[in-house]
Amino acid sequence: MTNQTNIKHIWILMPIIGIVIFAALYIVATFYYPGGSQFDKNAVGFSWTKNYWCNLLNDIAINEQKNKAQPIALTAMFILCLTLSYFWWCFPKHASLNKIYTLTIQICGPMSMAIGFFLFTKFDHDIITNLASLFGLIAMTGTFIGLYKNGWKTLFYFGLLNIILVLVNNFLYYNKELILYLPLVQKITFLTFLIWICCINLKIYMVRTGKFWTWPDPGCVG
Repeated sequence: MTNQTNIKHIWILMPIIGIVIFAALYIVATFYYPGGSQFDKNAVGFSWTKNYWCNLLNDIAINEQKNKAQPIALTAMFILCLTLSYFWWCFPKHASLNKIYTLTIQICGPMSMAIGFFLFTKFDHDIITNLASLFGLIAMTGTFIGLYKNGWKTLFYFGLLNIILVLVNNFLYYNKELILYLPLVQKITFLTFLIWICCINLKIYMVRTGKFWTWPDPGCVG
């Protein structure tokens, strides 16, 4: 195998590298959050069970202090948007999808990420959320089609778990008695989604390089 081929295969793993960098910056940002949550305005610092990810992205923290975590959190979010855009640009090629599916995913995935970043501007929040969700849903649907067509069943079902978790998030959001669990469930959902993306990349890498695990059905193999 030539060095050029090795480098090409390493590029397949770039989404995993991007996600790791995002996670590291996310954790660092939590140490700079002044405090306050929807449950306790005067709470000190960031709570993994009571604060939302978006709290780190606000200019002013809930306790009305300047949010020093924002620059780090915005950098993390920018890296994640680039990472997922790159993933959706490359995935249809590796999944051997036809031209229509390929273009649909390559356009809608990055569009969803680009539009989503405007959530942190003065544009209408609801319009941005709906547009980003629409393009994201189309890209996700294309991803499921790619997994199904390639027979990557474990990854397909893992993706369905993500859909179930999203539904749970919505259920908690609209239930006043259970919404206190939403911050934690939101993080679990986000983590599960990112692990799913990493597993898809590992699968593609193994298919391209011929390097497979030696034990059956390891979860990330499909």
